Amino acid sequence: MRPAQFLAEYWQKKPLLIRGACPQILPLFDTRALFALASRDDVESRLVTAFRGNWRLTAGPFAALPTQKRAWTLLVQGVNLHDARADALMRCFSFLPATRLDDLMISYAADGGGVGPHFDSYDVFLLQASGSRRWRWSAQRDLALIEGAPLKLLKNFRPTHAAVLEPGDMLYLPPRYAHDGVAVGACTTCSIGFRAPTWDELAQEFLFGLAEREWFKGRYADAGRRATAAPAEIEARFVDAVADKFQRIRWTRRDIADFLGRHFSEPKPTVTYERPPAMSRERFVRRATKLGLALSLKTPMLYHGRRLFVAGESFVPPERNSKILKRFANERRIDPETSATLLDNANCATLLHQWWSAGWITFGRGAGDAVF
Repeated sequence: MRPAQFLAEYWQKKPLLIRGACPQILPLFDTRALFALASRDDVESRLVTAFRGNWRLTAGPFAALPTQKRAWTLLVQGVNLHDARADALMRCFSFLPATRLDDLMISYAADGGGVGPHFDSYDVFLLQASGSRRWRWSAQRDLALIEGAPLKLLKNFRPTHAAVLEPGDMLYLPPRYAHDGVAVGACTTCSIGFRAPTWDELAQEFLFGLAEREWFKGRYADAGRRATAAPAEIEARFVDAVADKFQRIRWTRRDIADFLGRHFSEPKPTVTYERPPAMSRERFVRRATKLGLALSLKTPMLYHGRRLFVAGESFVPPERNSKILKRFANERRIDPETSATLLDNANCATLLHQWWSAGWITFGRGAGDAVF
């Protein structure tokens, strides 16, 4: 199925079960490597257990995991930030914009493990990586939750469809579809999730950024005022003064685009960059010309018009390099010849050297090398 057909017929409309969507998939992480990730404090992980029917949710990092053979699940978020093959798998979904694509989560479940019947507020692709998992799902409107549960579990789950997914099979679910997945023997599942911020969240972040501008310098003053006989009253002059100040707030479409670029290129809170050893700009240019450049797995890069957004920062590169840098953002790497063309401009060479020094980009082959 071509992306255009999928988007027209299924995206945010109805589920789709795809047998053999990725038949050549191999476990991206063996259990030992996945457990090692879950032990790190720069990786978001959670443990869900249902021993004796009692649900429990624990946040990582984990020094040890359950030894029981049933009824537990380890969820490791953002695996694509730490492994090139996981990142390459997520890039298979680049027919959707990066502002919507969130991350790749891998869950390991012991036999009978799962996170219970629930619904998500965003789209999700559930790709079976190893073992088998039985999924049940429904378009039910009753999304009431069990009160007091440690997870958001549906109170009245009534599935209308069911299927056992084998390695390479994938299930797409639109937002707010009730679903429940239970491991049939030990298994791993890749969840490709999407961002779906609420308008309230975006508005709060945008207005917070506006408040940092210089519209609000100074303090309220009321020199020459008269004594009041009604101290509890909010005075009209105070309301007028505040209204006058707030009415000065103005924004343009460019301000909106700049905010979205900064916001959606901001790395996740757990992300840290390792700065490489110091290197002169001249030596950096020589190596990049020889090896090419690639974005770090952890680095989001977006653009709007000529403006670039990298790791939450905004840049306006030289106009002659704009097309290549947009290609860099889309493909996440450029070959040595293209790198040489880019670095021929001194200003652009300085900019990329700064990005490399911050750990945002690296040399040579990078994200997207693995093919699925």
